[in-house]
Amino acid sequence: MNRLSMSPSRNIALTVHELEAGEFYWVLMEEATDGDAAENDRRHVYVPLEAAHDPYASYSNALVAGVAVMRRLFGAEGKTA
Repeated sequence: MNRLSMSPSRNIALTVHELEAGEFYWVLMEEATDGDAAENDRRHVYVPLEAAHDPYASYSNALVAGVAVMRRLFGAEGKTA
């Protein structure tokens, strides 16, 4: 897994996808910006940042695992690692 240095100003989202029946993967995504501040205020486009390599048996297990990765990257208090 790629260890990223994250600043507090980065917009990160966590989602869970069921790619096959009963196989859930967490995905961390970062908001993409293209330099046009006015356009970025009207739309939110996210690009994958990190993702689970192995499936989880339930949505909730994948979600908890994704939160654990966010905590490792940001620290328990939301600060950068």
